[in-house]
Amino acid sequence: MRVSTAALCLAWALALACAHPLPHGKSEAAGGGHPHEAEPPNNDTDLAQLCVDEGSFDAATLNENGTMLFFRGEGVWEISRGAPRPHIRPLAASWPELGGPVDAALRLHRRQHPQEHQNLYLFQGEQVWAYAGGQLRPGFPRRVADEFPGVPGGLDAAVECHPEECGGESILFFKGDTVYAFDLELRVTKPRTWPGLGPCTAALRWLERYYCLRGTRFQRFDPRTGEVPPGYPRDLRDYFIPCPGRGHGNASWGDAGHGCSKMPFQALLSDDTGRIYAFRGGLSFRLDSWQDGHHAWPLGQTWPGLEGEVDAAFAWDGRTYLIQGSQVSIFLSEQGHRRVLGYPRALQEELGVPSADAAFTCPGSAHLYLITGDHIRLVDLTQTPRHVGEPTPLPHDHVDGAMCTNDGIFLFDGTGYYWYPSVAQLLGAQQPAPLRSITTDFFRCPQ
Repeated sequence: MRVSTAALCLAWALALACAHPLPHGKSEAAGGGHPHEAEPPNNDTDLAQLCVDEGSFDAATLNENGTMLFFRGEGVWEISRGAPRPHIRPLAASWPELGGPVDAALRLHRRQHPQEHQNLYLFQGEQVWAYAGGQLRPGFPRRVADEFPGVPGGLDAAVECHPEECGGESILFFKGDTVYAFDLELRVTKPRTWPGLGPCTAALRWLERYYCLRGTRFQRFDPRTGEVPPGYPRDLRDYFIPCPGRGHGNASWGDAGHGCSKMPFQALLSDDTGRIYAFRGGLSFRLDSWQDGHHAWPLGQTWPGLEGEVDAAFAWDGRTYLIQGSQVSIFLSEQGHRRVLGYPRALQEELGVPSADAAFTCPGSAHLYLITGDHIRLVDLTQTPRHVGEPTPLPHDHVDGAMCTNDGIFLFDGTGYYWYPSVAQLLGAQQPAPLRSITTDFFRCPQ
C-alpha cells in the first residue's frame, strides 16, 4: 500500500544549494550572458563561491514537480527530490525556446482549471512562455499584456497567490515600486504600492508564506497588504543556501534534519486545516505539501515559544495540542499557531493522564485516543472535566507516534509504521498489521 499523496506524502528537501558563478542580476545578465556548452560540475568550490556571492537572482519558483528553481543569467539552480546535491543547469537545456535570461517565473496552482494547473510561466521582456509537463504549451510565447491584461512587460518578479491566503485566485507581479495584482477569475489588474516592502528582484511562495528577494537578502510579506513582520530582512545564506557555518541548515542538525534518515519521529499531527506535521528532535516537518518541498525547522519557527521534543500531538476544534512530558501546550490552528494564554498546563489537569507516548483524533471526531506502552485509552473531549476510559490492550509493545486521517490509522514505531483502516479494526486487532517503511512510503526515499 502507498500512502495517499494528497494527505500524507512527505516532501523532498528544500535547500537552495551550490551554484556556478554567473552574471549578477538582470541588467548584467541581459548585457552579455552566454549559454553553457556543458553542465558545470557540482563541487564544494561552487558552494563556496555562492556563499560569498552578493549577486541577485533573476527569478525563483517551484516547478510542477516540487523542485525549487533559482534563476540567474543563463543558468538555473535546481534541488530535486532525494538528490544529494543541487543540480546546475543551463536554461537552454530545459527551455530551449527562451534564448536568454528570464525576468520572472511562477508556478500556477489552479486545480479547477486543468489546462493551467501546475503550469510553469517564464517571463522575458514583453513575452511569457507557459510550460505544462516540461513542454511548451501551444500558442506560446504570448505577449504578457495579452495573457495578463493590464500587466506590463519587463517585470522584476512574479508569484502565485493562493485564494486561502489572498482572498481569491491571483498573481502578484512586481515592477519597480509597483505591485500589479492580477485576478485570475475576473482577468483584471489592480496596481498597488507597498512602500514597506520595496522592489523585489525575485519572489517566492513557500509553505503558505510569501518572500521578496533582493540581492542576498529576503523579506517575508503579507500578500494582501505588503506588510513585513519584524525580524526582516534576512540573509538567504542563513536559510535557503546551506553555507558551512551559517544559518540553521539541516546539516547542523545531523540525521534529525534529514527525512531519509533512520531516526524515529516522536509525534505526528494532522490538524483541522489539513496540514500534517512530523516532530523529531526539537524539529518539525511539513508533510502534506510535497510540491512546496519539505524542510526541517526548529519548533519555535512554526510553534512560537515552543522548545524541546514533542512526545505526542493531536488536533480538535481548531486547536492543536502538543504534549511535552507532563505538560501540554495548545495553539490556534488558523491564527499562525498562536499559543493559547495560560499554556503550557499540566497534562493531568487538561486531559486526566500524567503522560502519553502517542495521541490521535480522527477528522470530525471529539474522541481522543491516548497510547501509553501497550494500551490505548479513550477521552471524550466534549466532557468537562475530562473522563479517561479504561485501558484497552494493543497488539504493540510500544509506538513512537500516531495519526488518524481519512485514510485510516497510522502507528509509527522506529523506522516503520502500521496501518489500520479504522479505529474499530485497530482495537480489535490480535496481531500487528504488516510493518511498512516510513522513509519509502512517506519520504519516497530510495530503498
